[in-house]
Amino acid sequence: MSIIKYPAVRDEIRKDIEERRYKPNERIPSDDKLVARFGVSRMTIIHAIHDLEDLGYLRRKAGSGTYVCATLPSPSSLQYNRIFGILMPDLGEAEIFEPVTTGITRAGELMHHRMLWGPEAAQCRDAEQKAEDLCHYFIGKVSGVFFAPLEHTPNQEEVNRRIAAAFAEANIPIVLVDRCFARYPDRSKYDLVGIDNIRAGFRMTRHLVEAGCRRVVFASRPGAAATVDARCAGYREALWRSHMEPQPPFLLDVGDHQTGEVRRFIDAVKPDGIVCANDFTAARLMQDILTLGIKIPEQIKMVGINDVKYAAFLPVPLTTLRQPCKELGAAAMKAMLERLRDRKAPARDILLDCELVVRQSCGTEPNSETASG
Repeated sequence: MSIIKYPAVRDEIRKDIEERRYKPNERIPSDDKLVARFGVSRMTIIHAIHDLEDLGYLRRKAGSGTYVCATLPSPSSLQYNRIFGILMPDLGEAEIFEPVTTGITRAGELMHHRMLWGPEAAQCRDAEQKAEDLCHYFIGKVSGVFFAPLEHTPNQEEVNRRIAAAFAEANIPIVLVDRCFARYPDRSKYDLVGIDNIRAGFRMTRHLVEAGCRRVVFASRPGAAATVDARCAGYREALWRSHMEPQPPFLLDVGDHQTGEVRRFIDAVKPDGIVCANDFTAARLMQDILTLGIKIPEQIKMVGINDVKYAAFLPVPLTTLRQPCKELGAAAMKAMLERLRDRKAPARDILLDCELVVRQSCGTEPNSETASG
Protein backbone atom coordinates (compact mmCIF):
# COMPACT_ATOMS: atom_id res chain seq x y z
CA MET A 1 0.00 0.00 0.00
CA SER A 2 1.15 3.52 -0.73
CA ILE A 3 0.03 5.57 2.23
CA ILE A 4 0.32 8.73 0.13
CA LYS A 5 -2.48 7.50 -2.15
CA TYR A 6 -4.90 6.68 0.63
CA PRO A 7 -6.12 10.24 1.46
CA ALA A 8 -6.58 10.96 -2.26
CA VAL A 9 -8.76 7.84 -2.69
CA ARG A 10 -10.84 8.77 0.36
CA ASP A 11 -11.36 12.33 -0.87
CA GLU A 12 -12.37 11.15 -4.35
CA ILE A 13 -15.02 8.79 -2.95
CA ARG A 14 -16.25 11.56 -0.64
CA LYS A 15 -16.55 13.88 -3.66
CA ASP A 16 -18.63 11.25 -5.47
CA ILE A 17 -20.97 11.12 -2.47
CA GLU A 18 -21.23 14.89 -2.06
CA GLU A 19 -21.96 15.33 -5.79
CA ARG A 20 -24.62 12.58 -5.59
CA ARG A 21 -22.92 10.10 -7.89
CA TYR A 22 -23.60 7.78 -4.97
CA LYS A 23 -26.96 8.69 -3.43
CA PRO A 24 -28.09 8.30 0.21
CA ASN A 25 -28.83 4.66 1.12
CA GLU A 26 -27.25 3.52 -2.17
CA ARG A 27 -24.66 0.74 -2.14
CA ILE A 28 -21.26 1.87 -3.42
CA PRO A 29 -19.08 -0.40 -5.61
CA SER A 30 -17.37 -3.36 -3.95
CA ASP A 31 -13.82 -3.14 -2.62
CA ASP A 32 -12.60 -5.14 -5.62
CA LYS A 33 -14.20 -2.69 -8.06
CA LEU A 34 -12.72 0.27 -6.19
CA VAL A 35 -9.29 -1.41 -6.30
CA ALA A 36 -9.66 -1.72 -10.09
CA ARG A 37 -10.89 1.87 -10.43
CA PHE A 38 -8.09 3.53 -8.45
CA GLY A 39 -5.27 1.07 -9.18
CA VAL A 40 -4.32 0.75 -5.51
CA SER A 41 -4.14 -2.08 -3.00
CA ARG A 42 -7.16 -3.47 -1.16
CA MET A 43 -5.76 -2.13 2.13
CA THR A 44 -5.74 1.39 0.68
CA ILE A 45 -9.44 1.06 -0.14
CA ILE A 46 -10.20 -0.36 3.32
CA HIS A 47 -8.41 2.57 5.01
CA ALA A 48 -10.36 5.06 2.86
CA ILE A 49 -13.69 3.36 3.61
CA HIS A 50 -12.95 3.24 7.36
CA ASP A 51 -12.25 6.97 7.38
CA LEU A 52 -15.47 7.73 5.51
CA GLU A 53 -17.37 5.62 8.06
CA ASP A 54 -15.78 7.61 10.90
CA LEU A 55 -16.71 10.88 9.15
CA GLY A 56 -20.35 9.81 8.75
CA TYR A 57 -20.47 9.23 4.98
CA LEU A 58 -20.65 5.45 4.79
CA ARG A 59 -21.89 2.46 6.80
CA ARG A 60 -21.06 -1.19 6.29
CA LYS A 61 -23.66 -3.94 6.46
CA ALA A 62 -22.27 -7.37 7.28
CA GLY A 63 -22.66 -9.68 4.29
CA SER A 64 -24.29 -6.98 2.19
CA GLY A 65 -21.74 -4.28 1.36
CA THR A 66 -21.06 -0.60 2.02
CA TYR A 67 -23.82 2.01 1.77
CA VAL A 68 -24.05 5.79 1.72
CA CYS A 69 -25.52 7.10 4.96
CA ALA A 70 -29.10 8.37 4.79
CA THR A 71 -28.05 11.71 6.30
CA LEU A 72 -24.69 13.19 5.32
CA PRO A 73 -22.51 15.53 7.41
CA SER A 74 -23.22 19.20 6.81
CA PRO A 75 -20.50 20.96 4.78
CA SER A 76 -19.87 23.41 7.62
CA SER A 77 -19.03 20.57 10.00
CA LEU A 78 -16.31 19.36 7.65
CA GLN A 79 -14.34 22.55 7.25
CA TYR A 80 -10.68 21.84 7.96
CA ASN A 81 -9.30 23.76 10.92
CA ARG A 82 -5.61 23.16 10.23
CA ILE A 83 -3.25 21.52 7.77
CA PHE A 84 -0.30 19.49 9.06
CA GLY A 85 2.75 18.22 7.19
CA ILE A 86 3.99 14.62 7.24
CA LEU A 87 7.79 14.57 6.91
CA MET A 88 8.90 10.95 7.13
CA PRO A 89 11.68 10.21 4.63
CA ASP A 90 11.53 6.46 5.48
CA LEU A 91 7.81 6.21 4.66
CA GLY A 92 7.46 3.27 2.28
CA GLU A 93 10.72 1.70 3.49
CA ALA A 94 10.44 1.45 7.28
CA GLU A 95 7.27 -0.55 7.81
CA ILE A 96 6.22 1.00 11.11
CA PHE A 97 5.55 4.42 9.55
CA GLU A 98 2.62 3.27 7.41
CA PRO A 99 0.34 2.49 10.39
CA VAL A 100 1.75 5.46 12.33
CA THR A 101 0.72 7.86 9.55
CA THR A 102 -2.66 6.11 9.35
CA GLY A 103 -3.13 6.87 13.06
CA ILE A 104 -2.11 10.51 12.58
CA THR A 105 -4.37 10.96 9.56
CA ARG A 106 -7.42 9.31 11.09
CA ALA A 107 -7.09 11.26 14.34
CA GLY A 108 -6.73 14.47 12.34
CA GLU A 109 -9.74 13.77 10.14
CA LEU A 110 -11.95 13.08 13.15
CA MET A 111 -11.07 16.58 14.39
CA HIS A 112 -11.34 18.04 10.88
CA HIS A 113 -7.65 18.60 10.29
CA ARG A 114 -5.97 17.69 7.00
CA MET A 115 -2.56 16.17 6.25
CA LEU A 116 -0.21 17.47 3.57
CA TRP A 117 2.23 14.97 2.09
CA GLY A 118 4.17 17.08 -0.39
CA PRO A 119 4.56 16.85 -4.17
CA GLU A 120 5.12 13.50 -5.87
CA ALA A 121 8.38 14.81 -7.34
CA ALA A 122 9.92 14.77 -3.88
CA GLN A 123 9.86 10.98 -3.96
CA CYS A 124 12.44 10.88 -6.75
CA ARG A 125 15.24 12.46 -4.68
CA ASP A 126 17.72 10.81 -2.35
CA ALA A 127 16.52 10.70 1.25
CA GLU A 128 18.41 13.76 2.49
CA GLN A 129 17.45 15.97 -0.44
CA LYS A 130 13.87 14.73 -0.31
CA ALA A 131 13.61 15.63 3.38
CA GLU A 132 14.95 19.16 2.85
CA ASP A 133 12.73 19.68 -0.20
CA LEU A 134 9.67 18.69 1.82
CA CYS A 135 10.72 20.97 4.66
CA HIS A 136 10.81 24.00 2.38
CA TYR A 137 7.59 22.92 0.64
CA PHE A 138 5.72 22.81 3.98
CA ILE A 139 6.85 26.24 5.21
CA GLY A 140 4.02 28.71 4.70
CA LYS A 141 1.49 25.94 4.11
CA VAL A 142 1.15 24.04 7.40
CA SER A 143 0.38 24.68 11.07
CA GLY A 144 2.76 21.97 12.28
CA VAL A 145 4.87 19.04 11.09
CA PHE A 146 5.16 15.41 12.16
CA PHE A 147 8.84 14.61 11.62
CA ALA A 148 10.62 11.26 11.74
CA PRO A 149 14.31 12.24 11.51
CA LEU A 150 16.62 10.69 8.95
CA GLU A 151 18.80 7.71 9.81
CA HIS A 152 21.32 5.58 7.87
CA THR A 153 22.35 8.50 5.62
CA PRO A 154 25.79 10.15 5.38
CA ASN A 155 24.83 13.60 6.70
CA GLN A 156 21.77 12.73 8.76
CA GLU A 157 22.62 14.73 11.89
CA GLU A 158 23.41 17.92 9.97
CA VAL A 159 20.33 17.61 7.73
CA ASN A 160 17.99 16.84 10.62
CA ARG A 161 19.21 19.90 12.51
CA ARG A 162 18.85 22.12 9.44
CA ILE A 163 15.27 20.96 8.99
CA ALA A 164 14.41 21.59 12.64
CA ALA A 165 16.02 25.02 12.51
CA ALA A 166 14.09 25.97 9.36
CA PHE A 167 10.76 25.08 10.97
CA ALA A 168 11.73 26.91 14.17
CA GLU A 169 12.57 30.06 12.21
CA ALA A 170 9.18 29.82 10.49
CA ASN A 171 7.47 29.35 13.91
CA ILE A 172 6.11 25.95 12.87
CA PRO A 173 5.97 23.42 15.74
CA ILE A 174 7.41 19.93 15.29
CA VAL A 175 6.33 16.69 16.90
CA LEU A 176 9.05 14.07 16.52
CA VAL A 177 7.74 10.60 15.70
CA ASP A 178 9.55 7.43 16.82
CA ARG A 179 12.95 9.06 17.42
CA CYS A 180 14.88 12.17 18.33
CA PHE A 181 17.65 13.52 16.10
CA ALA A 182 19.92 14.34 19.06
CA ARG A 183 22.33 11.56 19.96
CA TYR A 184 21.43 9.52 23.02
CA PRO A 185 21.35 10.51 25.87
CA ASP A 186 21.02 14.13 24.67
CA ARG A 187 17.60 15.47 23.79
CA SER A 188 16.27 18.06 21.37
CA LYS A 189 13.78 20.76 22.40
CA TYR A 190 10.83 19.15 20.61
CA ASP A 191 7.98 16.88 21.73
CA LEU A 192 8.64 13.22 20.99
CA VAL A 193 6.08 10.42 20.62
CA GLY A 194 7.45 6.89 20.54
CA ILE A 195 8.16 3.90 22.75
CA ASP A 196 10.46 3.64 25.76
CA ASN A 197 13.51 2.33 23.94
CA ILE A 198 15.58 1.76 27.09
CA ARG A 199 12.78 -0.40 28.45
CA ALA A 200 12.46 -2.17 25.09
CA GLY A 201 16.13 -3.16 25.10
CA PHE A 202 15.87 -4.15 28.76
CA ARG A 203 12.77 -6.33 28.25
CA MET A 204 14.18 -8.24 25.29
CA THR A 205 17.53 -8.84 27.01
CA ARG A 206 15.84 -9.98 30.20
CA HIS A 207 13.67 -12.34 28.15
CA LEU A 208 16.78 -14.05 26.74
CA VAL A 209 18.39 -14.22 30.19
CA GLU A 210 15.24 -15.84 31.57
CA ALA A 211 15.34 -18.25 28.62
CA GLY A 212 18.75 -19.43 29.84
CA CYS A 213 21.19 -17.29 27.85
CA ARG A 214 24.47 -16.34 29.56
CA ARG A 215 26.45 -14.71 26.75
CA VAL A 216 24.11 -12.14 25.22
CA VAL A 217 25.21 -9.65 22.56
CA PHE A 218 23.51 -6.63 21.00
CA ALA A 219 23.31 -6.32 17.19
CA SER A 220 22.58 -3.19 15.18
CA ARG A 221 23.40 -1.46 11.90
CA PRO A 222 25.75 1.49 11.38
CA GLY A 223 24.23 4.98 11.25
CA ALA A 224 21.18 4.10 13.32
CA ALA A 225 19.08 6.65 15.20
CA ALA A 226 19.29 7.47 18.90
CA THR A 227 16.59 4.87 19.52
CA VAL A 228 19.18 2.13 18.94
CA ASP A 229 21.61 3.67 21.44
CA ALA A 230 18.79 3.75 24.00
CA ARG A 231 17.91 0.10 23.31
CA CYS A 232 21.57 -0.79 23.77
CA ALA A 233 21.56 1.05 27.10
CA GLY A 234 18.58 -1.06 28.15
CA TYR A 235 20.47 -4.18 27.08
CA ARG A 236 23.41 -3.20 29.30
CA GLU A 237 21.12 -2.44 32.23
CA ALA A 238 19.43 -5.85 32.00
CA LEU A 239 22.78 -7.66 31.99
CA TRP A 240 24.05 -5.56 34.89
CA ARG A 241 20.96 -6.45 36.95
CA SER A 242 21.57 -10.13 36.15
CA HIS A 243 25.22 -9.79 37.27
CA MET A 244 26.39 -10.38 33.70
CA GLU A 245 28.73 -8.33 31.54
CA PRO A 246 28.17 -7.27 27.91
CA GLN A 247 30.28 -9.50 25.70
CA PRO A 248 33.08 -7.57 23.98
CA PRO A 249 32.48 -6.45 21.36
CA PHE A 250 28.89 -6.11 22.51
CA LEU A 251 27.86 -4.17 19.37
CA LEU A 252 27.62 -6.10 16.10
CA ASP A 253 27.18 -4.02 12.95
CA VAL A 254 25.04 -5.90 10.46
CA GLY A 255 25.56 -4.97 6.79
CA ASP A 256 24.94 -6.66 3.47
CA HIS A 257 25.78 -10.37 3.43
CA GLN A 258 28.83 -10.29 5.68
CA THR A 259 28.65 -13.97 6.56
CA GLY A 260 32.42 -14.17 7.07
CA GLU A 261 32.38 -11.37 9.62
CA VAL A 262 29.46 -12.99 11.42
CA ARG A 263 31.41 -16.26 11.54
CA ARG A 264 34.47 -14.56 13.03
CA PHE A 265 32.35 -12.72 15.56
CA ILE A 266 30.53 -15.86 16.71
CA ASP A 267 33.76 -17.86 16.93
CA ALA A 268 35.38 -15.13 19.05
CA VAL A 269 32.49 -14.26 21.37
CA LYS A 270 30.48 -17.51 21.36
CA PRO A 271 27.11 -15.85 22.07
CA ASP A 272 24.11 -17.93 23.02
CA GLY A 273 21.67 -15.03 22.69
CA ILE A 274 21.39 -11.97 20.42
CA VAL A 275 19.24 -8.90 21.04
CA CYS A 276 18.71 -7.21 17.67
CA ALA A 277 18.04 -3.47 17.56
CA ASN A 278 15.07 -4.07 15.26
CA ASP A 279 13.45 -6.79 13.17
CA PHE A 280 15.26 -5.78 9.98
CA THR A 281 18.60 -6.36 11.67
CA ALA A 282 17.32 -9.66 13.05
CA ALA A 283 16.20 -10.84 9.62
CA ARG A 284 19.56 -10.06 7.99
CA LEU A 285 21.53 -11.60 10.83
CA MET A 286 19.30 -14.70 10.97
CA GLN A 287 19.99 -15.34 7.28
CA ASP A 288 23.75 -15.32 7.86
CA ILE A 289 23.57 -17.45 11.01
CA LEU A 290 21.46 -20.12 9.31
CA THR A 291 23.77 -20.06 6.27
CA LEU A 292 26.63 -20.91 8.65
CA GLY A 293 24.73 -24.00 9.79
CA ILE A 294 24.06 -22.63 13.27
CA LYS A 295 20.67 -23.62 14.65
CA ILE A 296 18.18 -21.08 16.00
CA PRO A 297 17.14 -21.30 18.84
CA GLU A 298 19.01 -24.47 19.79
CA GLN A 299 22.49 -22.89 19.58
CA ILE A 300 21.71 -19.17 19.48
CA LYS A 301 18.48 -17.55 20.61
CA MET A 302 17.39 -14.31 18.88
CA VAL A 303 14.93 -11.50 19.53
CA GLY A 304 14.04 -8.28 17.70
CA ILE A 305 11.97 -5.13 18.22
CA ASN A 306 9.04 -3.73 16.15
CA ASP A 307 7.05 -6.80 14.99
CA VAL A 308 7.05 -5.96 11.30
CA LYS A 309 4.74 -7.99 9.06
CA TYR A 310 7.38 -10.49 7.97
CA ALA A 311 8.67 -11.21 11.50
CA ALA A 312 6.29 -14.18 11.86
CA PHE A 313 7.34 -15.59 8.47
CA LEU A 314 11.13 -15.63 8.80
CA PRO A 315 12.82 -19.07 8.53
CA VAL A 316 12.59 -19.14 12.33
CA PRO A 317 9.62 -16.98 13.42
CA LEU A 318 10.97 -14.04 15.41
CA THR A 319 10.26 -13.15 19.03
CA THR A 320 9.89 -9.36 19.17
CA LEU A 321 8.15 -6.34 20.70
CA ARG A 322 5.04 -5.10 18.91
CA GLN A 323 4.84 -1.31 18.71
CA PRO A 324 1.35 0.24 18.99
CA CYS A 325 1.81 2.12 15.72
CA LYS A 326 -1.70 3.50 15.14
CA GLU A 327 -1.90 4.56 18.78
CA LEU A 328 1.46 6.32 18.34
CA GLY A 329 -0.05 8.27 15.46
CA ALA A 330 -3.10 9.28 17.48
CA ALA A 331 -0.87 10.32 20.40
CA ALA A 332 1.27 12.41 18.02
CA MET A 333 -1.81 14.31 16.82
CA LYS A 334 -2.89 14.96 20.42
CA ALA A 335 0.62 16.19 21.28
CA MET A 336 0.59 18.53 18.27
CA LEU A 337 -2.72 20.11 19.25
CA GLU A 338 -1.54 20.57 22.84
CA ARG A 339 1.68 22.16 21.58
CA LEU A 340 -0.29 24.62 19.45
CA ARG A 341 -2.34 25.59 22.53
CA ASP A 342 0.78 26.18 24.64
CA ARG A 343 3.95 26.77 22.65
CA LYS A 344 5.98 27.62 25.77
CA ALA A 345 5.29 24.36 27.61
CA PRO A 346 8.34 22.16 28.31
CA ALA A 347 9.11 19.55 25.66
CA ARG A 348 7.76 16.10 26.51
CA ASP A 349 8.53 12.48 25.78
CA ILE A 350 5.24 10.62 25.29
CA LEU A 351 6.15 6.93 25.48
CA LEU A 352 3.69 4.12 24.78
CA ASP A 353 3.97 0.55 25.99
CA CYS A 354 4.72 -2.43 23.71
CA GLU A 355 3.47 -6.02 23.63
CA LEU A 356 5.93 -8.91 23.86
CA VAL A 357 5.26 -11.38 21.03
CA VAL A 358 6.92 -14.73 21.72
CA ARG A 359 7.72 -16.98 18.75
CA GLN A 360 10.18 -19.81 18.10
CA SER A 361 13.43 -17.80 17.78
CA CYS A 362 13.90 -17.46 21.55
CA GLY A 363 13.28 -21.12 22.41
CA THR A 364 10.42 -20.50 24.83
CA GLU A 365 6.74 -21.32 24.46
CA PRO A 366 5.11 -19.01 21.86
CA ASN A 367 2.17 -16.81 22.83
CA SER A 368 -1.09 -18.61 22.09
CA GLU A 369 -2.04 -15.62 19.93
CA THR A 370 1.13 -15.81 17.81
CA ALA A 371 1.98 -19.51 17.82
CA SER A 372 0.71 -19.85 14.25
CA GLY A 373 2.27 -16.52 13.18
